[in-house]
Amino acid sequence: MKNTLQETQGKVVKARFIGVVSAGLANPHAQTMLDEITRQLNARGYLTLLLNADAQDCYATLRQKAEQLPVEGWVYLSNRFDDAAILDHHAVSSIYLCHTQTPSESISPDDYAAGFAIGNLLLEQQYQRLGFMQSHNTLSSPSKQMQGYIASLYAADKMLKVVLTAEGYEREQAYQAMMTYLKKTRAAERIEALYCENDLLAFGAMQAIRDFGQGTHIAIVGCGDVDEARSSTWHLTTWTQRVDLLVTEALNRLLEQRADEQGAWRQGELQIRHSHLGKEVLGEMTKCGCASRH
Repeated sequence: MKNTLQETQGKVVKARFIGVVSAGLANPHAQTMLDEITRQLNARGYLTLLLNADAQDCYATLRQKAEQLPVEGWVYLSNRFDDAAILDHHAVSSIYLCHTQTPSESISPDDYAAGFAIGNLLLEQQYQRLGFMQSHNTLSSPSKQMQGYIASLYAADKMLKVVLTAEGYEREQAYQAMMTYLKKTRAAERIEALYCENDLLAFGAMQAIRDFGQGTHIAIVGCGDVDEARSSTWHLTTWTQRVDLLVTEALNRLLEQRADEQGAWRQGELQIRHSHLGKEVLGEMTKCGCASRH
């Protein structure tokens, strides 16, 4: 009796690997991406080799070890390794599921459209003083999100009043940035609405508003639509993207050299909940998501 499937078939089945590089897995968006990538690679008959690297030197060491395996391509979930990855494009194909300096090698959502749509949503609520929270200081080269947001305000003869910088992607950093802003800004001068670069920053900003109290109200909108955004704790209005379509397009390009430049993977949509609303709204919810509803 044969002991293995390979022996039964009379041949050795060679494992096929695709490498996935991430700068940490705590971020809910990275978790969602990794879940979808592994699911689709499994369906295509590939094994996933995950490199979890938080710095260039860590990545270089892991990559050197990974080269001992027959890796047929690489998917990057972070542009932190942009330069290092470009060096080996000649040997092994790579694709980025994020924004990079080389757009032809990346698959990323239309962040400009997201920013423009969110700006219009907040303008519909008649807010006059609007702000933006970014993870890092990019004022010298604004993100596509910020560019779209500013464009929507400009079209309505409005200006972006405040840019808050969290100095990171985590909610605690957003909490500190928002709390500092609330403490140092007079109530009459505070922004009325804030668009956050991602959902984690939105959660941190909302918690700071709740803890600050004093009747403070600031409408909040995020980007990413992580699972927690749908919970009753936040009820966060946010921008969502079809992760399954993004991953499919990335793998089509990586494994089949087949691209659909104007496919549905580029499109996203608003998920309307309650966090962008004013204090008093009709219906089941009587307060917006930034304030305690209990």
